[in-house]
Amino acid sequence: MSKKYAIGVDYGTESGRAVLVDLSDGAEVADHVTPYPHNVIDERLPYSDIELKHDWALQHPGDYIEVLRRSVPAVMKASGVDPRDVIGLGIDFTACTMLPVDAEGRPLCLNPELRDDPHSWVKLWKHHAAQEEASRINEIAKEREEAFLPRYGGKISSEWMIAKVWQILNEAPHIYDKTDQFMEAADWVVSQMTGTYLRNSCTAGYKAIWHKRDGYPSDVFFKALDPRLENLTRTKLRGEVVPLGTKAGELTPEMASLMGLRPGIAIAVGNVDAHAAVPGVGVVTPGKLVMAMGTSICHMLLGTEEREVEGMCGVVEDGIIPGYLGYEAGQSAVGDIFAWYVEQGVPAYVKEAAEAEGVNVHEWLERRASAYKPGETGLLALDWWNGNRSVLVDTDLTGLLVGCTLLTKPEEIYRALLEATAFGTRKIVDAFHHSGVEVNELYACGGLPQKNKLLMQIYADVTNREIKIADSKQTPALGAAMFGAVAAGSAQGGYDTIVEAASRMARVREETYKPIPANVAVYEKLYEEYNRLHDYFGRGGNDVMKRLKAIKEASR
Repeated sequence: MSKKYAIGVDYGTESGRAVLVDLSDGAEVADHVTPYPHNVIDERLPYSDIELKHDWALQHPGDYIEVLRRSVPAVMKASGVDPRDVIGLGIDFTACTMLPVDAEGRPLCLNPELRDDPHSWVKLWKHHAAQEEASRINEIAKEREEAFLPRYGGKISSEWMIAKVWQILNEAPHIYDKTDQFMEAADWVVSQMTGTYLRNSCTAGYKAIWHKRDGYPSDVFFKALDPRLENLTRTKLRGEVVPLGTKAGELTPEMASLMGLRPGIAIAVGNVDAHAAVPGVGVVTPGKLVMAMGTSICHMLLGTEEREVEGMCGVVEDGIIPGYLGYEAGQSAVGDIFAWYVEQGVPAYVKEAAEAEGVNVHEWLERRASAYKPGETGLLALDWWNGNRSVLVDTDLTGLLVGCTLLTKPEEIYRALLEATAFGTRKIVDAFHHSGVEVNELYACGGLPQKNKLLMQIYADVTNREIKIADSKQTPALGAAMFGAVAAGSAQGGYDTIVEAASRMARVREETYKPIPANVAVYEKLYEEYNRLHDYFGRGGNDVMKRLKAIKEASR
């Protein structure tokens, strides 16, 4: 009997990748990346000179189909695998990345009459311009003592579905009126492959305030927000919500031709990119925190009871692995902060030295930063360059660096920024652990853990926990492929449960990062100082960050 394969397609912030996976052992046979032709749209709209306001982040839905058109045939060609042996496909996606579509499922931004309105486009996960709406949702939910609020750490984020929908209604009611459905991009792409419109339980639960037993918040709550929203969930958010691993449908002949696959293969419902990584590292039981580390970090953890945890992004039954409560928290900038510093903050001599040594600037800085002991730089930073997701849930907070002198070097600042993100993760670990959701070990996947050894040792030292590293370079895509195999089922050569798939296909490296006691002791002291700054600037002791933002806006 010939080997069977599945494809995982991972939709990130700036590109999408396809990975062809051997179902017998999880080996990645081939992968291919397609950069989005329109990238992140955050300055002006395509096809026009219409400028976008601060905190906007849009995308072009055609870019997602381009990934299927380019990357899937590329992995098939590179592997030489017979398309008849590919039995399933799953996708994962940044979330909440949402778009308005018409009754035919066509994105409104593809309508020439509507494309000059920014609200007709895809709103990327890091679109933060709906903060006003998010704040009102939180105020009204708190006043009404809505049962859903504690499940999201007490705050609904501006990144999520309802805030973004309400922003469209407030600022572009004609776009709202022309919208047949607001869809997660993950669900939209699946619908394009299958012709079936379903909502996956992961994005519905974490990003659209849906609950397995209670459903969406009541019409009465939505009416309290805005009378025009009263019927939102029964109209523009309608549709069956189904569990992860569900077969959404089969690949249509048209899309099969585009992608170089055979028609009729099983397509799994969509998933969140970070959440797909959890089975990808073999985590299917509680007590293990999975960090999907890239431009941001998503922290995921399984539990057996529903607990209230400050600032968590949500707790959703069956939201990550069926049979468990899935907890999520996150940091909205990590790799993005390091990239900002490298691109905007380092002097020319660093770039020249890195070039002369034949390494990139990140590697050059990491090597030199590694020579310092914890505390030796005299620096401390807050990791809020893109706001704070957990535990404060406040996009209006900004970055902070303390302790610079005329002798401070670029590599010292770089190390302080690495440490700041580790302190942010420690804050999240503590919030879970102190709320009765145990965190005993850490698992890391994504681009950063395999590139930056110093970063991972700092995380082990700051959290005082061993860290295991994914063996796959494409862990979310591997997880997505696992769900594709589950959608196909054992009768087709796949698996009947994600636990079974993970037991055969997941891999972590033998090498782990263990905390160094001497480093742990120093970082405990620095973490105390981080906490003081965190609470002073983040909990109302000094709102200077918000006042500066307001002055900036008023001066534009």
